[in-house]
Amino acid sequence: MPVLRRTRLHAFHAARGGRFVDFAGWEMPVQYKSILEEHRAVRTSVGLFDVSHMGEIVVRGPDAGRFLDHLVTNEIAKIAIGRVVYSPMCREDGGVVDDLLVSRRSEQDYLVCVNASNVERDYAWMRSRADDFDCAVDDQSDRWGLLAVQGPNAPALVQELADRPLDGVRYYHCAEAVVGGVPCLVSRTGYTGEPGYELFCPADETEALAVALEKAGAAHGLALCGLGARDSLRLEAGFSLYGHEISETISPIQAGLEWTVKFAKPAFVGREALLEQKTNGTARRVVFFKTGDRRIVRAGTPVLCAGSVVGEVLSGTLSPMLGEAMGSALIDTARLSDPLSVDLRGQPVALCTTKPPFVPLRKS
Repeated sequence: MPVLRRTRLHAFHAARGGRFVDFAGWEMPVQYKSILEEHRAVRTSVGLFDVSHMGEIVVRGPDAGRFLDHLVTNEIAKIAIGRVVYSPMCREDGGVVDDLLVSRRSEQDYLVCVNASNVERDYAWMRSRADDFDCAVDDQSDRWGLLAVQGPNAPALVQELADRPLDGVRYYHCAEAVVGGVPCLVSRTGYTGEPGYELFCPADETEALAVALEKAGAAHGLALCGLGARDSLRLEAGFSLYGHEISETISPIQAGLEWTVKFAKPAFVGREALLEQKTNGTARRVVFFKTGDRRIVRAGTPVLCAGSVVGEVLSGTLSPMLGEAMGSALIDTARLSDPLSVDLRGQPVALCTTKPPFVPLRKS
């Protein structure tokens, strides 16, 4: 069996009762006490997530912005210093290599946050396309820790520990600050739909930052949260997960992420394929659904219409806030307006398609 990697907080999690699972080759806490309690804590107070398994790739140089504009579907080169942009990174056929967060730290310096399961592949992909650009691509994943502080009480908690006012850091912006005595890139982003920050810090200071947040967080109702709550929160918010709602075979157009594809900018990888999909449509589209039933509809479950298979469930779990099952599915476009259902142990369950988010969100 391969040896699982661990973040710098493994002992921190173990000491606090974290239950570990293998996630993308990392031994990560899936929960502490209850996924439902952790989920509700983020919606009502504040939660702390260790997401140090994510990758960080730095792109620097005179052509850094132009290179990233060529590589990803969203617009990068023209964004202001301190802005953060979400974008898919596509293949020539429009399939998604990965989805990224790109933070512009200075005129020629961008920090690219990538999914844990894709770090090596993303780095190789980026390097292989950098030859015509005057920039350096550097995988710095081992040098960074990353903590997510999410929930309505997150801004007050992080501000309490910060050495500068953070109220000027708007949604999808970032700034340098010292938090709990640890130098951080404070990014007003997250994967829950709630207010909060993602704190990039030196890897060897991750535990000091986590301890400071945990101690100060007691007065704010802080809960330690694992990957289980992270997944239910992102799905409740309607956010895509790589390998589920977007993948090498599900494009941004199919996934409902057309807003991330800037056709007006200069040529980028995948542009022609994505433009063809936008113009002529796609055979299948991603939809979100709820069921009115508490039984979870698992990924891979066939979606039925009049007895025929017309799609497949991509993600599924229980919404702790709604008390019913929710999920996403890839459906034949011609059947999107027809009645859809799944078979759960011989019983038909109707899928009610809906536009996410499933619950009201605050985000910023």
